[in-house]
Amino acid sequence: MVSPHLAKIFVYPIKSLDGVELDRVTVLPSGALAHDRELAIADKAGKFVNAKRYAKIHLLRSSFDLNSRTVTLSYPDSPSLQTFHLDRERQSLENYLSLFFGFSVELQANLIQGFPDDTKSPGPTIISSATLTEVASWYPDMSVAEMRRRIRANLEIDGVPAFWEDSLYGEEGSLIPFQVGNVKFLGINPCQRCIVPTRDSFTGEADSQFQKVFVSKRQQTLPPWAINSRFNHYYRLSINTRLASYATVINVTKGEAIEIL
Repeated sequence: MVSPHLAKIFVYPIKSLDGVELDRVTVLPSGALAHDRELAIADKAGKFVNAKRYAKIHLLRSSFDLNSRTVTLSYPDSPSLQTFHLDRERQSLENYLSLFFGFSVELQANLIQGFPDDTKSPGPTIISSATLTEVASWYPDMSVAEMRRRIRANLEIDGVPAFWEDSLYGEEGSLIPFQVGNVKFLGINPCQRCIVPTRDSFTGEADSQFQKVFVSKRQQTLPPWAINSRFNHYYRLSINTRLASYATVINVTKGEAIEIL
């Protein structure tokens, strides 16, 4: 029998852009994963320019080399790939993004915690491979890879049934400790989803029935170990976390065991 283990690790260096799959990642003292959402695009008023507000961002393709601190960008009307150093060529990168969006933007940086949606729970978001497979099956022609891109979780667990991660939170105010390798986290709550999963991750085209189907199926398939009181609505998937304690530099590595403490 396969035991629960860490199957995939993803970080998203620029908030709302493409992710990077890793074999190992450092957990920062804040609980955030190193490089995850460490940069965010903002307009001149300081408001995030993200996928929640701008569907056009789905057209922007990005690939990162974390060792060299570079990002390579393209979009459908762009004549070629362009590569920028995330630090030394920040102004050129901002100019490129401003041209893409059609208005002036800048990059904000937070190397301590990044820019998580839930600032009170900046730890990695958790989901199981079986959950992604199950939820993808709710939609005709939806691949697991596409559902993974839409949900954008950090840590993916295998060797468990669908919705196993719903065992990582308790009643309101109750924190569930669990361990990934030697790193201890606290499960907080099921993550409230936004408009982003309703859209094709490459085109930004929205499915007007996505949320309706999701809510109905999520309620029907809610596992017996889930705490129903944590669902004021059923448009929730993956788990928000915090770091339980921090002493020295710590890492989580693909293949490590997962244990609820």
